[in-house]
Amino acid sequence: MVIRSAAALIALGCALALAGCGDSGKSTTDASTSTTAAPPGTLEALWRGPGQDVAIVPGTSDYGAGMNRVSFLIVNKQSQLVERPTARVWIARGLKQKPYAETTAKLEPIGVPGGAKADAQNIYVTAVKTPTPGTYWILAEPVGGKRIQALGNLVVRKQAAAPSVGGRAIPSRNPTVQPGADAKTVKAATTSEPPDLNLLRTTVAAAMAAKRPFVVTFATPAFCETRTCGPVVQVVQSVAKDWRGKGVDFIHIEIYKDNDPAKGTNRWVNEWNLQSEPFTFVADRTGVIRTRLEGAFSSAELEAAVSKVSP
Repeated sequence: MVIRSAAALIALGCALALAGCGDSGKSTTDASTSTTAAPPGTLEALWRGPGQDVAIVPGTSDYGAGMNRVSFLIVNKQSQLVERPTARVWIARGLKQKPYAETTAKLEPIGVPGGAKADAQNIYVTAVKTPTPGTYWILAEPVGGKRIQALGNLVVRKQAAAPSVGGRAIPSRNPTVQPGADAKTVKAATTSEPPDLNLLRTTVAAAMAAKRPFVVTFATPAFCETRTCGPVVQVVQSVAKDWRGKGVDFIHIEIYKDNDPAKGTNRWVNEWNLQSEPFTFVADRTGVIRTRLEGAFSSAELEAAVSKVSP
């Protein structure tokens, strides 16, 4: 299995979207080069409105039919991130179709204050309903300032590759570290610096057997190309401190076999069929996944998710 990093997702977004990253050109496809006016009320008509036209840079990619958490960046033609508190979002089944839904994306901070830095400090997050498999088109326009429209698509399968909300967690017997373990054992279990042994004390299988709600994050701080894994693990660490002693387990699992990217993904990543990283799941006491967080997320998102499953 080939796992995609956040950097690979950005490249994929540039290839799939109608406009190149940071490019003000409309597209080289027939739809965009047509001189005919876009049908009123369609997604294309919105896209052709005043302002810069760029591609959405995706932060998520594994979608199944139903409700999906979608995250993305917006980069203007000067290669600058556009970061405003909210963005309007429209979703359609085609460029020449009218949007069937409109929602709002909220800009969420990545990581914790004073912690590891990702290549982007914030990311837009929204929830999108995609009822059936197929390709959906999404248009985002940040609210306020100079107008800019970012266009992209979501490829939705009948079922996402990784476990979905409402599905049962995989009872993985991931590596653990017991108190007093030597440095070699700790290094084999985590690439976090400094390591947080509180995230390495139990397995997913043990949490499920004990009927304890849990958070499991799959991330590799040392080998994440755009450095999102370090901030994600630190968010998990921060939230775990808030829930210490309250009956919720927090677990960190690395991505690569022997922590060596040349050896490919490890057995636990393969068990969960993860196609990208980082990836985080929140499950209730019955082992059912209640929140699924692909890519980067904020402390507030995780806090809200844990609150829903806490004893």
